[in-house]
Amino acid sequence: MTTSFPRQFARTRRFTLGAPRAFRIAPGGERVLFLRSPAGDDPQTCLWELDLDTGTERIVADPRTLGDTHEDLPPEERARRERLRETAGGIVAYACDADVRRAVFPLSGRVYLADLLGGAAPRLLETAGPVGMVIDPRLDPTGARMAYVSEGALHVLDLDGGADRVVAEPDGPEVTWGLAEFIAAEEMQRYRGYWWAPDGRSLLVARVDEEAVPRRYIADPANPGKPPNVVAYPAAGTVNAQVTLWVVGLDGERVQVPWNNIGYEYLVTADWDEHGPRAVVQSRDQRNTQILEIDPESGASGVLRSDHDPVWLDNVPGVPGITESGDLVWTADADDTKRLIVGSEPVTPPGLQVDSVLDVDGDTILFAATDEPTELYLWTYGPDGLRRLTDEPGVYMGRRTGGTTVVAAQSLDYDGVLVRVLRGAPGEEDEVARIDSHAVTPPLTPRVELLRAGEREIRTALLLPTGYDPASGPLPVLLDPYGGPHALRVRAARRAYLEGQWLADQGFAVVIADGRGTPMRGAAWDRSVRGDLLTPVLEDQIAALEGAARSHPGVLDTSRVGIRGWSFGGYLAAAAVLRHPDVFHAAVAGAPVTEQELYDTHYTERYLGHPDEEPDNYARCSLLPDAPKLSRPLLLIHGLADDNVLVAHTLRLSSALLAAGRPHTLLPLSGVTHMTPQEVVAENLLLLQVDFLTRALG
Repeated sequence: MTTSFPRQFARTRRFTLGAPRAFRIAPGGERVLFLRSPAGDDPQTCLWELDLDTGTERIVADPRTLGDTHEDLPPEERARRERLRETAGGIVAYACDADVRRAVFPLSGRVYLADLLGGAAPRLLETAGPVGMVIDPRLDPTGARMAYVSEGALHVLDLDGGADRVVAEPDGPEVTWGLAEFIAAEEMQRYRGYWWAPDGRSLLVARVDEEAVPRRYIADPANPGKPPNVVAYPAAGTVNAQVTLWVVGLDGERVQVPWNNIGYEYLVTADWDEHGPRAVVQSRDQRNTQILEIDPESGASGVLRSDHDPVWLDNVPGVPGITESGDLVWTADADDTKRLIVGSEPVTPPGLQVDSVLDVDGDTILFAATDEPTELYLWTYGPDGLRRLTDEPGVYMGRRTGGTTVVAAQSLDYDGVLVRVLRGAPGEEDEVARIDSHAVTPPLTPRVELLRAGEREIRTALLLPTGYDPASGPLPVLLDPYGGPHALRVRAARRAYLEGQWLADQGFAVVIADGRGTPMRGAAWDRSVRGDLLTPVLEDQIAALEGAARSHPGVLDTSRVGIRGWSFGGYLAAAAVLRHPDVFHAAVAGAPVTEQELYDTHYTERYLGHPDEEPDNYARCSLLPDAPKLSRPLLLIHGLADDNVLVAHTLRLSSALLAAGRPHTLLPLSGVTHMTPQEVVAENLLLLQVDFLTRALG
């Protein structure tokens, strides 16, 4: 029996299972660690090592041989994976010492230690916390100790002597040590809450107090006897968690790191290397950021750098860093460009947008940047100046240590991810190995055409049915955007269009567009949605539709236009049929944010301001007042266990539609969160959406 594409798409986690990821290079550059599942339909991820001197791969740890595949995760770990959008199982994270001689990894709330040089089988570590409750284990740089969090307390385990002690214990019912709070993990990409000193004798630790944060109660209506899940969720305009930083010794002695917590209440990131501990803090309105340098003895902090923007400042992954020579590595906006800063000077030219800093290897910086938002390239900056490491059009990410660079590439020319390992001096790198992907080859090949629509040159992807003949007549159109901040859908990568091509093969012309507010086109483009997250975004989706139709006369039937999306894309889809029924004739809105006041502080206030100070922005972006205008078929879908976009968003819109007498369809998903990794759920969601749109558009 042939497996359907929707089932295969779900089973392979969008054809990502089996692809190598999470690379770590040994300091000498001779070994590479990575994660990969044995097969493209196997969710049990293993830890692997590639020896570049011999060219051989080996499995360091396999959950099956450890007898730990039941995935009984503690609640904190489930929440952590939800924030990371982690859909695989098995070994999904690991941490090494500075020399990459040892590695630890969690499995089902327990932790294992692997000796990478000796080759012995990983051993289960005996921890003092309750069985199955180990969170975020990390080795100290010397490899002698491991820290972990259990029930909100930070533990340190001596790996050779076996002594396990609590170095920071909750001093209140809603206090945790060493964990990232909801806002940090969901919006700031900070997934950890402690950082080891280089000598392994102390730690920089975040203390999080959520006592004043509003509570949200997420029930499971399918199981009425089950108590609701209680989540500390800071909605726009409400109180955030109180986050402080402490230097904690192995004996439990600690000193607080003081800063202006009232003016700078967000802890964006922190680190501790041979140059000392550092932290980045940000004001609630996100217009001011400070880099703090910290005295590890007294805890005293000083401002290393301050930045201000009248609209907002971006938090760029991978910064700050320090080169071997002691220069600060940072990014800043200048000339409508996100530029790399080394020391105090920009070293990248106007027009080259920096996406992230990937590694600082001595005095050489590896970073991802582009002058074309559909593509992303690897660059280095160092003593030899600025150099582009990758040339062929595509989307690249990578790591660099000890003169070895791992390059992970996606392209429109091939499926999946191609991983190459390069060694050599900058400008003289040679490919010395490839890391194979075990991902399943998709059963279809996307035929995507990239366009620039309208006067704003909106990056647009168009997919037509495989083998489509224009003589067969025009096609109904399906817009499939995300369309909001932080995410790009139109990329020079074939894997990005697998679902889009399958949708096209069901009889649609599929249009995907990245309009204003999406990243990598400069600060002015990003900030054009400040105060209104809907009007410019909808305008650009319409412009993309019109541009695609003009470029293919007689192919797109603009009298039959559907739109579907999830999260911000769901918000956009619902708004499309409510505000522009003359253009959009049916919509599928998955997990939509319908009232911005219900969404979180950091994201919402960034774009709309504080609701007490700028209430008109919130009123302008709410969908509830538009409910009486609905005149087109609308399918609302929402997971009842969603702790990111609460189901209240969809239920309130549905109630407003019912009160206005406007017919619509509501599909609640019991036990489903903001992600939909469950195989049966993901498969049937695709089929139900196509059925709804086909019937609605005729």
